[in-house]
Amino acid sequence: MRSIIVTFRGSPMKKYCCIIFFSFSFLIFSPSCNSDEESTFAPKPSSYFRITFPEKKYIKYDSVCPFTVEIPNYSRMEKDNHYKAEPCWLNLNFPSFNGTLHLSYKPVNGNIKEYLEDTYTLASKHQIKASGIEEHLISKDKDKVYGLIYEIKGNAASPIQFFLTDSLHHFLRGAMYFNAIPNNDSIAPVLEFIKKDIYQFISTFEWKNEREAS
Repeated sequence: MRSIIVTFRGSPMKKYCCIIFFSFSFLIFSPSCNSDEESTFAPKPSSYFRITFPEKKYIKYDSVCPFTVEIPNYSRMEKDNHYKAEPCWLNLNFPSFNGTLHLSYKPVNGNIKEYLEDTYTLASKHQIKASGIEEHLISKDKDKVYGLIYEIKGNAASPIQFFLTDSLHHFLRGAMYFNAIPNNDSIAPVLEFIKKDIYQFISTFEWKNEREAS
Protein backbone atom coordinates (compact mmCIF):
# COMPACT_ATOMS: atom_id res chain seq x y z
CA MET A 1 0.00 0.00 0.00
CA ARG A 2 1.26 3.47 -0.86
CA SER A 3 1.80 5.96 1.91
CA ILE A 4 0.52 9.49 1.34
CA ILE A 5 2.02 12.47 3.08
CA VAL A 6 -0.11 15.59 3.21
CA THR A 7 1.13 18.95 4.41
CA PHE A 8 -1.41 21.39 5.84
CA ARG A 9 -0.93 25.14 6.08
CA GLY A 10 -3.02 27.64 8.07
CA SER A 11 -4.50 27.92 11.58
CA PRO A 12 -4.69 24.92 14.00
CA MET A 13 -8.52 24.84 13.64
CA LYS A 14 -8.23 24.76 9.86
CA LYS A 15 -5.71 21.95 10.08
CA TYR A 16 -8.02 20.00 12.42
CA CYS A 17 -10.99 20.38 10.07
CA CYS A 18 -8.91 19.28 7.15
CA ILE A 19 -7.75 16.18 8.99
CA ILE A 20 -11.36 15.19 9.81
CA PHE A 21 -12.49 15.80 6.26
CA PHE A 22 -9.58 13.83 4.90
CA SER A 23 -10.31 10.85 7.21
CA PHE A 24 -13.96 10.52 6.10
CA SER A 25 -13.37 11.06 2.44
CA PHE A 26 -10.20 8.99 2.01
CA LEU A 27 -11.93 5.93 0.55
CA ILE A 28 -14.00 8.01 -1.85
CA PHE A 29 -11.28 10.27 -3.12
CA SER A 30 -8.27 7.98 -2.92
CA PRO A 31 -8.19 7.33 -6.73
CA SER A 32 -8.00 11.04 -7.50
CA CYS A 33 -5.43 11.57 -4.73
CA ASN A 34 -3.26 8.88 -6.27
CA SER A 35 -3.61 10.58 -9.61
CA ASP A 36 -2.55 13.92 -8.12
CA GLU A 37 0.39 12.29 -6.41
CA GLU A 38 1.59 10.72 -9.61
CA SER A 39 1.38 14.01 -11.50
CA THR A 40 3.32 15.98 -8.89
CA PHE A 41 7.01 16.46 -9.65
CA ALA A 42 9.89 17.60 -7.45
CA PRO A 43 12.69 19.46 -9.25
CA LYS A 44 15.90 17.49 -9.54
CA PRO A 45 19.40 18.95 -9.66
CA SER A 46 21.15 19.04 -13.03
CA SER A 47 23.23 15.97 -13.81
CA TYR A 48 25.69 15.09 -16.57
CA PHE A 49 26.64 11.90 -18.37
CA ARG A 50 29.51 9.95 -16.92
CA ILE A 51 32.49 10.13 -19.29
CA THR A 52 34.93 7.29 -19.84
CA PHE A 53 38.36 8.67 -20.65
CA PRO A 54 40.88 6.80 -22.83
CA GLU A 55 44.35 5.85 -21.70
CA LYS A 56 46.86 8.60 -22.38
CA LYS A 57 49.30 7.69 -25.15
CA TYR A 58 51.21 10.16 -27.29
CA ILE A 59 52.62 10.10 -30.80
CA LYS A 60 55.05 12.46 -32.49
CA TYR A 61 53.62 14.90 -35.01
CA ASP A 62 55.94 16.13 -37.76
CA SER A 63 55.03 17.92 -41.00
CA VAL A 64 56.26 20.65 -43.33
CA CYS A 65 55.65 23.14 -40.51
CA PRO A 66 58.78 24.27 -38.60
CA PHE A 67 58.05 22.38 -35.39
CA THR A 68 57.51 18.91 -33.95
CA VAL A 69 55.33 17.99 -31.01
CA GLU A 70 53.64 15.09 -29.23
CA ILE A 71 49.87 14.74 -29.53
CA PRO A 72 47.50 12.16 -27.98
CA ASN A 73 46.59 9.15 -30.11
CA TYR A 74 42.88 9.90 -29.60
CA SER A 75 43.28 13.30 -31.30
CA ARG A 76 43.59 14.15 -34.98
CA MET A 77 45.72 16.93 -36.45
CA GLU A 78 44.18 18.52 -39.53
CA LYS A 79 44.91 21.52 -41.69
CA ASP A 80 42.66 24.51 -41.06
CA ASN A 81 40.35 24.74 -44.10
CA HIS A 82 39.21 28.32 -43.50
CA TYR A 83 39.70 30.40 -46.64
CA LYS A 84 41.90 32.87 -44.74
CA ALA A 85 44.03 30.15 -43.16
CA GLU A 86 47.78 30.28 -43.67
CA PRO A 87 49.90 27.21 -44.55
CA CYS A 88 50.69 26.18 -40.97
CA TRP A 89 47.34 26.91 -39.36
CA LEU A 90 46.21 23.61 -37.89
CA ASN A 91 43.37 22.14 -35.85
CA LEU A 92 44.08 19.50 -33.25
CA ASN A 93 40.67 17.84 -33.01
CA PHE A 94 39.39 15.76 -30.11
CA PRO A 95 36.41 13.98 -31.75
CA SER A 96 35.36 12.07 -28.63
CA PHE A 97 35.13 15.30 -26.62
CA ASN A 98 33.71 17.64 -29.28
CA GLY A 99 36.63 20.05 -28.90
CA THR A 100 39.39 21.59 -31.00
CA LEU A 101 42.74 23.17 -30.21
CA HIS A 102 43.20 25.83 -32.90
CA LEU A 103 46.86 26.43 -33.78
CA SER A 104 48.08 29.45 -35.73
CA TYR A 105 51.74 29.63 -36.76
CA LYS A 106 53.35 32.80 -38.08
CA PRO A 107 56.94 33.61 -38.98
CA VAL A 108 58.48 36.49 -37.03
CA ASN A 109 59.95 39.36 -39.05
CA GLY A 110 60.63 42.00 -36.43
CA ASN A 111 56.91 42.08 -35.57
CA ILE A 112 56.74 39.89 -32.47
CA LYS A 113 55.37 42.79 -30.40
CA GLU A 114 52.34 42.89 -32.70
CA TYR A 115 51.75 39.13 -32.25
CA LEU A 116 52.03 39.43 -28.47
CA GLU A 117 49.52 42.28 -28.37
CA ASP A 118 47.08 40.35 -30.58
CA THR A 119 47.36 37.28 -28.37
CA TYR A 120 46.71 39.28 -25.21
CA THR A 121 43.73 41.03 -26.83
CA LEU A 122 42.18 37.73 -27.96
CA ALA A 123 42.59 36.19 -24.50
CA SER A 124 41.21 39.30 -22.78
CA LYS A 125 38.01 39.16 -24.89
CA HIS A 126 36.90 36.26 -22.68
CA GLN A 127 37.17 38.28 -19.47
CA ILE A 128 33.53 39.35 -19.87
CA LYS A 129 32.30 35.89 -18.90
CA ALA A 130 35.42 34.78 -17.03
CA SER A 131 35.69 34.65 -13.26
CA GLY A 132 39.45 35.07 -13.51
CA ILE A 133 42.52 34.44 -15.67
CA GLU A 134 45.63 32.61 -14.48
CA GLU A 135 48.88 33.09 -16.38
CA HIS A 136 51.70 30.51 -16.43
CA LEU A 137 55.11 31.34 -17.83
CA ILE A 138 56.79 28.98 -20.31
CA SER A 139 60.58 29.00 -20.49
CA LYS A 140 62.53 26.17 -22.14
CA ASP A 141 65.98 27.66 -22.72
CA LYS A 142 67.45 24.48 -24.18
CA ASP A 143 64.84 24.39 -26.96
CA LYS A 144 64.42 28.18 -27.17
CA VAL A 145 60.71 27.83 -26.50
CA TYR A 146 59.18 30.68 -24.51
CA GLY A 147 55.62 31.73 -23.96
CA LEU A 148 52.61 32.10 -21.73
CA ILE A 149 49.56 29.98 -20.87
CA TYR A 150 46.23 31.66 -20.11
CA GLU A 151 43.82 29.54 -18.05
CA ILE A 152 40.47 31.32 -18.26
CA LYS A 153 38.12 30.44 -15.41
CA GLY A 154 34.31 30.48 -15.58
CA ASN A 155 31.98 30.01 -18.55
CA ALA A 156 34.42 31.25 -21.18
CA ALA A 157 34.15 30.04 -24.78
CA SER A 158 37.90 29.33 -24.83
CA PRO A 159 39.04 28.11 -21.40
CA ILE A 160 42.74 27.78 -22.21
CA GLN A 161 45.02 29.67 -24.61
CA PHE A 162 48.77 29.99 -25.04
CA PHE A 163 51.55 31.21 -27.29
CA LEU A 164 55.03 29.81 -28.02
CA THR A 165 57.94 31.65 -29.64
CA ASP A 166 61.71 31.66 -29.97
CA SER A 167 61.56 35.50 -29.98
CA LEU A 168 63.33 35.81 -33.34
CA HIS A 169 61.88 33.54 -36.04
CA HIS A 170 58.72 31.71 -34.94
CA PHE A 171 55.41 32.34 -33.22
CA LEU A 172 52.60 29.86 -32.51
CA ARG A 173 49.29 30.63 -30.84
CA GLY A 174 46.90 27.99 -29.47
CA ALA A 175 43.27 28.34 -28.34
CA MET A 176 41.03 25.53 -27.06
CA TYR A 177 37.34 25.59 -27.95
CA PHE A 178 34.47 23.16 -27.29
CA ASN A 179 31.58 22.89 -29.74
CA ALA A 180 29.00 23.49 -27.05
CA ILE A 181 27.44 26.31 -25.03
CA PRO A 182 30.04 27.33 -22.42
CA ASN A 183 29.19 25.65 -19.12
CA ASN A 184 32.03 25.22 -16.67
CA ASP A 185 30.22 22.53 -14.67
CA SER A 186 29.56 20.27 -17.65
CA ILE A 187 32.96 20.57 -19.38
CA ALA A 188 35.13 20.67 -16.24
CA PRO A 189 36.08 16.94 -16.30
CA VAL A 190 36.83 17.00 -20.03
CA LEU A 191 38.78 20.23 -19.77
CA GLU A 192 40.87 18.85 -16.91
CA PHE A 193 41.62 15.76 -19.03
CA ILE A 194 42.55 17.71 -22.18
CA LYS A 195 44.51 20.31 -20.21
CA LYS A 196 47.09 17.60 -19.49
CA ASP A 197 47.39 16.99 -23.24
CA ILE A 198 47.95 20.70 -23.84
CA TYR A 199 50.70 20.80 -21.22
CA GLN A 200 52.22 17.70 -22.82
CA PHE A 201 52.02 19.49 -26.18
CA ILE A 202 53.96 22.43 -24.75
CA SER A 203 56.54 20.38 -22.85
CA THR A 204 57.43 18.31 -25.96
CA PHE A 205 57.29 21.20 -28.45
CA GLU A 206 60.48 21.88 -30.46
CA TRP A 207 61.42 24.22 -33.30
CA LYS A 208 63.03 22.28 -36.11
CA ASN A 209 65.78 24.76 -36.91
CA GLU A 210 66.75 25.03 -33.23
CA ARG A 211 66.96 21.23 -32.93
CA GLU A 212 69.06 20.95 -36.11
CA ALA A 213 71.40 23.73 -34.99
CA SER A 214 72.11 22.10 -31.60
